[in-house]
Amino acid sequence: MSTFEHMIENITPDIYQSLKTAVELGRWSDGRKLTVEQKELSLQAVIAWEAKHLPEDQRTGYMGPQECASKSAPIPNILFKSDSVH
Repeated sequence: MSTFEHMIENITPDIYQSLKTAVELGRWSDGRKLTVEQKELSLQAVIAWEAKHLPEDQRTGYMGPQECASKSAPIPNILFKSDSVH
């Protein structure tokens, strides 16, 4: 088992919530700013923990089954216009 996997196994719900809040705010609970590396690793840990413990619809980044509004509008074909002269 890798060190990262071992760390994820030992994250409690309280630690998970602290990591998630730190990533959201960019600061630790004591006010210190997260470094770029800390933010990246904390986000990876949050996502890995959620994948193991939460249903998909409660995970970070879940978009749901709905489609975005832009998908419903037709996209104009600007490369091949039917009224162009050859």
